[in-house]
Amino acid sequence: MELLIVGLVIALFAVFTVLRAVRIVPQARARNVERLGRYHRTLKPGLNFVIPYVDRVYPMIDLREQVVSFRPQPVITEDNLVVEIDTVLYFQVTDPRAAAYEIASYIQAVEQLTVTTLRNVVGSMDLEKTLTSRDIINSQLRGVLDEATGKWGLRVNRVEIKAIDPPKTIKDAMEKQMRAERDKRAAILTAEGQRQSQILTAEGDKQGRILRAEGQRTAAILEAEGQSRAIDQVFQAVHRNDPDPQLLAYQYLQVLPQLAQGQNNTFFVIPSEVTSALQGVSRAFNEVLPRSAATREEVASSSAADEEVQKASAAAAEAVADAQEAEQPGVPRQLSAPAPEPSPFPGLSDKSPHGTER
Repeated sequence: MELLIVGLVIALFAVFTVLRAVRIVPQARARNVERLGRYHRTLKPGLNFVIPYVDRVYPMIDLREQVVSFRPQPVITEDNLVVEIDTVLYFQVTDPRAAAYEIASYIQAVEQLTVTTLRNVVGSMDLEKTLTSRDIINSQLRGVLDEATGKWGLRVNRVEIKAIDPPKTIKDAMEKQMRAERDKRAAILTAEGQRQSQILTAEGDKQGRILRAEGQRTAAILEAEGQSRAIDQVFQAVHRNDPDPQLLAYQYLQVLPQLAQGQNNTFFVIPSEVTSALQGVSRAFNEVLPRSAATREEVASSSAADEEVQKASAAAAEAVADAQEAEQPGVPRQLSAPAPEPSPFPGLSDKSPHGTER
């Protein structure tokens, strides 16, 4: 029975010794081995054998990139404002031996180094620059940490600032400033819109006036050209038909009454040429023109033409009476028939008419 117990103990000891001699290391892990209290080697991922009771195997070290978030740290800026900065550190163990033997706790060392470096960097900036210069702070922190942690077997890949929290009073002041800036930009945009609207309206009015002026100019040009052509045609027709002075005098007398057709006209001037025109018309009606054979045959049917001649003579006599009344304003006009004289227009060659008021 005793031999059985001793055999079992020896078997268990042998199994325990074999188990201690075999070490399996996972991927991206490493374990340091000390032999008789001195660093011997670093176990690689996979199956490894050590000497039991002689080699001492330390806990595994993670070789993957690690993320560490530090607590917010109070930092004083250049303008004496206290801000709390929260940072995140990304690092990786590149040398397990240095990480185990060069520093007691590399996590704590990296945290303290980050705080001191952050205070040095932010202490040279004011609050506004601190809030807008995160990339600069991150790059400076990474450079200092990477240089300092190199001998610890660490590699700092990047440092990020999660948050920068200024005091509450500073936050309120910043919110008011931002609100004022937004109101200012809104007012500027509104003014710009109104100015652009006024400019566009003025441009539209300008273009409209230009187009209307061009239309009026074109219409005036066309109207002037039409009047010019009409006058030219009338002038050509008059010269082509060769009218005698008696016809022109008659036309002149027909146009003369139109001078007094205005409703507000109380005074009009009879030109001095009216006397000569009346004399020409009188001679035209009193002279006996030579008649041709066809004219002599149509004398019997010319009673209507004689009536027209008598009406024209009466109109001429009325015009002569108006002219005489204009020459003698104090003498009232006689409505009775004129005294018999050789000519229906006596004394026209001795007097010239002047302005009269009706």
